[in-house]
Amino acid sequence: MTTLADPVPGGRPGDVERATARSAELTGRGVHGVVLSYVDTAGIGRVKTVPTAKLAAAAAWGVGMSPVFDTFLADDSIVTTDVLGSPDGDLRLYPDLDRLTVLAGQPGWAWAPVDRITQEGEPHPGCGRTVLRRIVADAAERHGVTFRAAIEVEWAVGRGDRPDGAFVPAVTGPAYGAVRQVESSDYAADLLAALAAQGVDVEQLHPEYAPGQFEVSVGALDPVAAADRSVLVRQTIRAVARRHGLVVSFSPAVLGQGVGNGGHIHLSAWRDGVNLHSGGGHRYGMTAEAESFTAGVLARLPALLAVTAPSPASYLRLRPSQWAGVFTVWGRETREAAVRIVTGTTGQRERAANLEVKPVDLAANPYLALACVIAAGLDGLTSSAALPDEVTGDPVRLPAAEAAARGVRRLPASLAESVAEFRADEVVRAALGPVLADAVIAVREGEIAAADGLDDDGVAAAYRWKY
Repeated sequence: MTTLADPVPGGRPGDVERATARSAELTGRGVHGVVLSYVDTAGIGRVKTVPTAKLAAAAAWGVGMSPVFDTFLADDSIVTTDVLGSPDGDLRLYPDLDRLTVLAGQPGWAWAPVDRITQEGEPHPGCGRTVLRRIVADAAERHGVTFRAAIEVEWAVGRGDRPDGAFVPAVTGPAYGAVRQVESSDYAADLLAALAAQGVDVEQLHPEYAPGQFEVSVGALDPVAAADRSVLVRQTIRAVARRHGLVVSFSPAVLGQGVGNGGHIHLSAWRDGVNLHSGGGHRYGMTAEAESFTAGVLARLPALLAVTAPSPASYLRLRPSQWAGVFTVWGRETREAAVRIVTGTTGQRERAANLEVKPVDLAANPYLALACVIAAGLDGLTSSAALPDEVTGDPVRLPAAEAAARGVRRLPASLAESVAEFRADEVVRAALGPVLADAVIAVREGEIAAADGLDDDGVAAAYRWKY
């Protein structure tokens, strides 16, 4: 006979005891259920929930979940690979108790990200959280490098009374405008309060460029925690909006035309407490290692887009001269560059300097996006890659001959082009492993087929409320 004291492999030492204590604490705080959360290959947040009293059992044995979701599309249709997509088998979802959070925007609920483990106690090869953790651990072991990361969250706030699924902005003020801040004052204040109650340190919250659009920037954490935080922040934004009678869209393109929602990745590499992106005697103020890391990211952006811009709607956002970063260029504080070097102000640079990867949106699984970006950077670090010359201004204005001479190329303009680049890039595919890389290809090709024949407005409508 087995008991909670004899859990199957997959949990962590002491988790049962900790979960028992947390369960009692949560019950005392009026929490009735725990959301067990992960993100699938298509970028959709999937969950199971357990009563608070069952948290210890979840920590001991995990919670069952079919592996078929690794090949779900955004519309819940299913594709297959040689390994994934069948009705066979089961996984266990193990909550990470270190990230367990009481949800201020959803009274009565707590939330925890999960690791997905096979019934034999082995990491599931489709688990993006496990992949990211592995890549971060390998970087520390092989290079002595750790990372700090943050993911920007942009979203559009709409009226919640449109049964036809159309988007009508809930605010009317201009971009970055005081009018829009006033119009959203109660919602935004409640959102800030909820995020603070959940321990999320918010750097900025402001109206953005597109109709009804806002952005929140949060503090940097280690990459796994940063991806967790991105999921939690979106859960909170959506929940608080709903309590105000509003709906939100994190889709890369809410409308067929105009500026879309990004999910820019900010990333810095550190060794022995020193930020490699700051204070170096090398070119541009970076250390030579930071330059090589950045060069690695820049070189593999065409393939990375299959992970960082994974939806047909992503390519409605990735248009020139919209600060989305659609050319293979980098620059210091250049917002049209695909890789922007954030230098930070004098006196702040040692802490704040980082690279910003701009062709990323919130249809991306944040664990996979961070994993692949870091893997690309580490490849550049290993090979001592050199950055090309910095590009300033809008790359679209470069004469064709000059752009060709400087190696400036347009990033893929469609998901099909990105998938082709991903297939050809051994480094990015290897970062995910063969099972997950095949799933990425199958899911992206499924989305391409699902959107076939749709015009821009049709693509935007198809994915508007999916992410």
